[in-house]
Amino acid sequence: MTVTSNEHILSVQYLAPEDISTAGSLIYQAYHDDPLLQNLLGYDQHNMAAYEKKLRSVIREELSTFWQEKLPLIGLYRDDKLKAVACVFESSSQLQPERYWHWRLKLMLSAGYLQTNQLIEKEQTIRAALNEIGDYYYLAFIAVDPHVQGHGLGRYLLRGLDDLATKNTGAKGLAVFVTRQEHNTFFKSEGFSTYKALAFNKVSGELLFKSYAK
Repeated sequence: MTVTSNEHILSVQYLAPEDISTAGSLIYQAYHDDPLLQNLLGYDQHNMAAYEKKLRSVIREELSTFWQEKLPLIGLYRDDKLKAVACVFESSSQLQPERYWHWRLKLMLSAGYLQTNQLIEKEQTIRAALNEIGDYYYLAFIAVDPHVQGHGLGRYLLRGLDDLATKNTGAKGLAVFVTRQEHNTFFKSEGFSTYKALAFNKVSGELLFKSYAK
């Protein structure tokens, strides 16, 4: 989908290969202060470098897996420059929480054995909670360039994801897990509602779901 305004051309499309690095940077900035990732990756304000290294590793391996498995990596481009990104997967996809052995091994070496297993457990719990829905899309990451936040680009990207999901006649809707109140408010303003409250390592959040009427 593409919209032309008085100042800019906005388009939502599949990510170009040359933009993977930029996408990783946007996701890193968006999730640096995420309470759940800080908890799972052993955030320590006295050793910030160790946490940031683990976070970069997680994002790098996730993007690599999405790209290799041809799962939806959706970019919002403003005047042909990537300004926001979303990573989604279908519940029916072959990508499982355990990933492949090489992904797991690389992540264990960089993020740690315990942290890797906790990340896998988190995804397994979320998938189990959504199992009764049937087919759905899950939003693993969404990030907007901090320099253009507040301009409605996140909303425009979400509506592009709506187009993706509604074209799949089997998908019942789109799910996302949030831990911060401002994100909860944002998604609910875009038609999401609380599906289930979940907690991981004493970090609580809400699994939100947006249903698509067929």
